[in-house]
Amino acid sequence: MSESSHYRGRLAPSPTGYLHQGHRATFAVARDRAQVAGGELILRMEDLDAARCRPEYTAAVLADLRKWGFRWTEGPEVGGPHAPYVQSERRAYYLEIWRRLRRLGFIYPCDCSRRDILLAGAPHLEDEEPIYPGTCRGRAVGTEEPTGWSWRFRVPDGDSVGFTDGAEGRREAVAGRDFGDFVIWRRDDVPSYQLAVVADDIAMGITEVVRGADLLASTFRQILLYRGLGASLPTFYHAPLVRDPEGRRLAKRRP
Repeated sequence: MSESSHYRGRLAPSPTGYLHQGHRATFAVARDRAQVAGGELILRMEDLDAARCRPEYTAAVLADLRKWGFRWTEGPEVGGPHAPYVQSERRAYYLEIWRRLRRLGFIYPCDCSRRDILLAGAPHLEDEEPIYPGTCRGRAVGTEEPTGWSWRFRVPDGDSVGFTDGAEGRREAVAGRDFGDFVIWRRDDVPSYQLAVVADDIAMGITEVVRGADLLASTFRQILLYRGLGASLPTFYHAPLVRDPEGRRLAKRRP
């Protein structure tokens, strides 16, 4: 895992559709903050959602970013010391992180369905997801691979998790009250957004995470992953979302 005192920001689009002006605005914030800091900007393609990601979307993302004048020092088609910069090509690294978390006792296998959890839990943190009731917390399986289960990170109940956001100010949540044990590896054998993003930001030496305000609640979970992995936290900046005239946030364009 690498660390850096030099500013390193990133653009992290998911090629599940065509970019819109909301993406452009958030990416512009990331670019501008990197430029002001005299740092570097890394492009990472977050394409783990195989059902929704398509090659034509990836090509369109790259074309739009270039058309809008974005430039990056590391990334797909550019390369760099932390390649590959495409998440679907980084499975071996995610497995290494999964094994480390398991060895340290932070995660456990779960076979609860989404319906089970919805029936047992109550939504918190802007209705992002229901609190997991802990049904499988005591389960252990003798496997060296994550396949066949959902794997959850056991949150330290009652632990206050906080950070100062560059746009939103001080934000805090309580583990077990505001959010519960969360999935880091999905039953369909794909690492979750939480694990992949943290693993990649650590490996790529990202010093500030700039993204949309809709992802602010995920930061509390990700802070726990940083702690568990013994890694230094980046700073965070959650940019305001661009909304349509009716106040709805913009959605990705599709054919």
